[in-house]
Amino acid sequence: MYYKVDRSYYTGNVKTTVQARLDPAAQQALDHLARQTGWKPSRIVREALRRMAGARPRPPLRIIGQGRFDSGIADLGSNPEHLRGLGQ
Repeated sequence: MYYKVDRSYYTGNVKTTVQARLDPAAQQALDHLARQTGWKPSRIVREALRRMAGARPRPPLRIIGQGRFDSGIADLGSNPEHLRGLGQ
């Protein structure tokens, strides 16, 4: 679904036009939000960008315990002698 944009609504605050391809689920969500809020799709997208830009970034995922234990054997994970019998 495409929306016709009437430039007469803009007051000069909008400086950039963005085009996006939406998959059917995203288009359905946008249509639903537009009906639910009474907002134009462009306003919904701008509000979503504002909220995402203001959100705290997620910390990167890390493996629990990674780098916290030292076996004292430098080649523990790569030397076949140390790996013999592992998993049996």
